[in-house]
Amino acid sequence: MIRDDILGSLPVHTAVPALERALDAHGCAVLCAPPGTGKTTLVPLVLAGLLGDGSARRPVRRVIVAEPRRIAARAAARRMAWLLGERVGERVGFTVRGERAVGRATVVEVVTTGVLLQRLQRDQELAGVDVVILDECHERHLDADTVAAFLLDVRAALRPELRLVAASATTDAAGWARLLGDAPVVEARGVSYPVEVVWAPPVKPVRPPHGMRVDPALLTHVASVVRRALAERDGDVLCFLPGVGEIGRVAGLLGDAGAEVLQVHGRAPADVQDAVLAGSAGSSGGRRVVLATAVAESSLTVPGVRIVVDAGLAREPRTDHARGLSALTTVRVSQAGARQRAGRAGREAPGAVYRCWMEAEDSRLARFPSPEIKVADLAAFALQAACWGDPSAAGLALLDPPPAGALAAARSVLVAIGAVEAVEGDGSGGGGGRVTERGVRMARLGLHPRLARALLDGAPEVGTRRAAEVVALLSEEPPRSYGDDLAAAWRTARRGEDGYAARWRQEVRRLERAPELASSAGGRGSGSDDAVAGLIAALAFPERVARARGEGACLMVSGTGGELGEGSRLRGAPWLAVAVADRPATAASARVRLAAVIDEDTARLAAGRLLVAGEEVHWEDGDVVAREVERLGAVELSVRALRAPDARLVRAALLDGLRREGLGLLRWTRDAQGLRDRLDFLHRELGGGWPDVSDAALLARADAWLEPELSRARRRSDLGRLDAGQALRRLLPWTTGEAARLDELAPERIEVPSGSRVRVEYGGPQPVLAVKLQELFGLGETPRVAGVPVLVHLLSPAGRPAAVTADLASFWREGYRAVRAELRGRYPRHPWPEDPSTAVPTRRLNQRR
Repeated sequence: MIRDDILGSLPVHTAVPALERALDAHGCAVLCAPPGTGKTTLVPLVLAGLLGDGSARRPVRRVIVAEPRRIAARAAARRMAWLLGERVGERVGFTVRGERAVGRATVVEVVTTGVLLQRLQRDQELAGVDVVILDECHERHLDADTVAAFLLDVRAALRPELRLVAASATTDAAGWARLLGDAPVVEARGVSYPVEVVWAPPVKPVRPPHGMRVDPALLTHVASVVRRALAERDGDVLCFLPGVGEIGRVAGLLGDAGAEVLQVHGRAPADVQDAVLAGSAGSSGGRRVVLATAVAESSLTVPGVRIVVDAGLAREPRTDHARGLSALTTVRVSQAGARQRAGRAGREAPGAVYRCWMEAEDSRLARFPSPEIKVADLAAFALQAACWGDPSAAGLALLDPPPAGALAAARSVLVAIGAVEAVEGDGSGGGGGRVTERGVRMARLGLHPRLARALLDGAPEVGTRRAAEVVALLSEEPPRSYGDDLAAAWRTARRGEDGYAARWRQEVRRLERAPELASSAGGRGSGSDDAVAGLIAALAFPERVARARGEGACLMVSGTGGELGEGSRLRGAPWLAVAVADRPATAASARVRLAAVIDEDTARLAAGRLLVAGEEVHWEDGDVVAREVERLGAVELSVRALRAPDARLVRAALLDGLRREGLGLLRWTRDAQGLRDRLDFLHRELGGGWPDVSDAALLARADAWLEPELSRARRRSDLGRLDAGQALRRLLPWTTGEAARLDELAPERIEVPSGSRVRVEYGGPQPVLAVKLQELFGLGETPRVAGVPVLVHLLSPAGRPAAVTADLASFWREGYRAVRAELRGRYPRHPWPEDPSTAVPTRRLNQRR
């Protein structure tokens, strides 16, 4: 029996006619409907023609609803079936990875975006489907963005009659409308119950999140806020936390809170999820505290909730492309996410949200969460695009283009595992060509390409069942309680009865039945658990194959260091295949979260494309090091000293040493430094062909001005014997003839009136001539070099500075008298005439009388 009373009361009901008109006119529409209005449950039923009777009944259409998460897909299907008075699998069904409830009469099918992506690759026309609804598109999951792009391609090229709806509670409506070809935006008004905001920051500062770590003090504070909310208000509590670990910790702190504590996340067992969605009626009837991740932000309605406690944190994917590490990281919730969470308290009645941060911080939160395409590993996306026939993804209609560097890194991975053909000169690091037959098989497995490679290549070696078991373990990281030893975690999953083990067995069955494995060996296979787990992990993540380098430390072939936890069984292993690792922003090494023991043969097999051997000559620890090396990426397997290394490699190493340590490696005599200062002066004052002799310029041209001496050098000490002054003369403008004027334009010495030839110092901003005052008697004009007056340092008879001037004539008139008065008594044997401009210059003392 159809529950018309409930269906008619859903606020989105009033927007349905406008939505239908928009689809009739344009084929696409954007539906913006606040949480709780029924957009996920009423709209598909209406568009499918399952509601109404007699003349009001609409023609039946096949509708697919795409949800970003499995838990949301199952819940939406069950809710729609209940509204129709049916069981799931009749006219409303669902398909998620590893589970399917669909019958011959099914008209509305709820699927995850990942399932829809696979379906599109197999059947681009989506034969028999009339309408596709992309629900919760504001979450900007990569699969959802990709599905939208593919569907727009289908409408443009194959099925213009296919109707497409982008639906969300809060979204960039204008952006989606543009993406869908200026589609109409239909807005539904919700029943807006007021939600009071209570600011509840910790009394003491807490450390900001980094990596996966959340300050335990914040979790303790969140638990105390939940207790406060239970005491201050009626109704159930929905508490948002970033991940499963934090949920477990807060649940432990609420053991005596006087309410039933439930945990909702993607890994929660189906019966727990059902209990939460059933409301208090499905439990003991008392108050409930539901601890949830972001899965409860918008995709699910949790009955009975009047209070939301928001820890203010979320998890987003991050990829370190340089190190080949991908992981979730803890971030501050966005403003849009915080609004979504708060809205859960006002779904059924007035409520309140307790925000565990200061009000002043709220405006500094990001407006929206980061689109996954901007921050995630793009290997799976790049493979899907290649299978679709657009390897560069340039022709796909996406709200945000994929970052070029991330896409190039993804293509390189696909080339390395044989999923796409290499294309030279395409700017993508050697990858990015057409998909191979092997790549199509990988894409159809519904796994990350790395795991698909491990399954396809590992099954013939160890047996389909065992390969599928390890890959299933890697496709959803096991709980931390399983430990960091992959083989031990495998054994725990085999005998486990928890929710993770149940999902793991379901995924194993799915992979075992995959037709892409039909040609693989189907037996149990050979080898210990350690050997099998190590081989599969190494095939999946060859750049993370690692060799021990001290107690608890290892070096991956990618060059990334790793650290194992205290007490780990893996600490004594000479080789590891690292499956999961993350590197905090401030850490020098990655933390190994999950790995398996392997041997060197397995390392060579898995990471064989990184195996190189040859001569290596480079600058290391202050000198040239020459050796013959066999290495697996950054890991040295064998080393032997070279007695006669290639001279070109030695020369390159010496140049590298100069660039690293500077020109001080050369021999700079006083004359050499003086020549450099003179050339620097001429370059600055005259320019033209006079060379730039700054450190940067000389290092950039070192191979030119240091030859042939550099070619004869073999080590650091040879550089120390190289005469820099002689080499510098090669840079003089010999071809123009200006080099012959060096001593004229920037003389090394200037002859003064006394007959002395005094050195000019060019090292400062102005040439300096330091000379005893008596030697300049009678000189009326300041000496010049290249037209620039020198700065004269007039010295006392003892050689100490007495005056500085760039205008001798002025000094004789105005400054000399004061200097004479001060020094003549101190140096009576030296001449101090009253008129120095007419006196005879001298280097000598007055004659004794």
